[in-house]
Amino acid sequence: MAKGSRYAEIANVLATEIADQSAGTQIASEHEIAARFGVSRAAARAAVQELEGRLLVRRVRGAGTFVNRRIDYVLSQRKAPSLHQTVREAGGEPRTVVRDVRRTALPADVAARLERPEGSEAHLLVRQSYIDGMLNGWAQEWIPSDLLPELDAAVHAVESLDSILRQVCRVDPVRAWCRVSYSLPGPEVAAGLETAHNRPVWLIESLSRDRETGTALMCSNTWSRPDCTRLIVELDGPWK
Repeated sequence: MAKGSRYAEIANVLATEIADQSAGTQIASEHEIAARFGVSRAAARAAVQELEGRLLVRRVRGAGTFVNRRIDYVLSQRKAPSLHQTVREAGGEPRTVVRDVRRTALPADVAARLERPEGSEAHLLVRQSYIDGMLNGWAQEWIPSDLLPELDAAVHAVESLDSILRQVCRVDPVRAWCRVSYSLPGPEVAAGLETAHNRPVWLIESLSRDRETGTALMCSNTWSRPDCTRLIVELDGPWK
């Protein structure tokens, strides 16, 4: 094999070895890989980068490189617009961390989707999400204040916003509108996702309504790392 493709040969060996390992398992360092295969540190680094490009491993700043497994994240009107439920149905373990929750005036575009006057008061909830302990998403979610006055206390007691809406507001949330794009993240989002600003990520814009009354409940923008999820969009027809 040509010298220049030695890193690919090493990557293939490592890919076979990690195929049976659990997501989140730490793999050998570049120094250890170089010593094992008798190659330079540069060749070992190229092998790890090859695995990263195949979405088989993931680097975590300050911690190392870990086995990566993507899940199929299904966006469908037949499924509850719930991150926790969707991840569990795909075989993953979800977790969310509240980074900010505050009352704010609705910007014009969000107010239009929620069918509220511009400047109306709403909660803005900012959260990071994790799948199997690995950072996956950064979300901004707007919920009208009059719909759920005590959101701050609720989200610190129950992680699933879908569950809070169902239990407290007695509604049946359904995804009424959704748009998916592949976009470069802004500085805040890139930092929240711990990714480079020049690496595209999924952007999911969504509106949830109550199935019974049609009332707009929540508008959200969620950025998701493509090395963690494979988005699947199912077109189901009218949300009602």
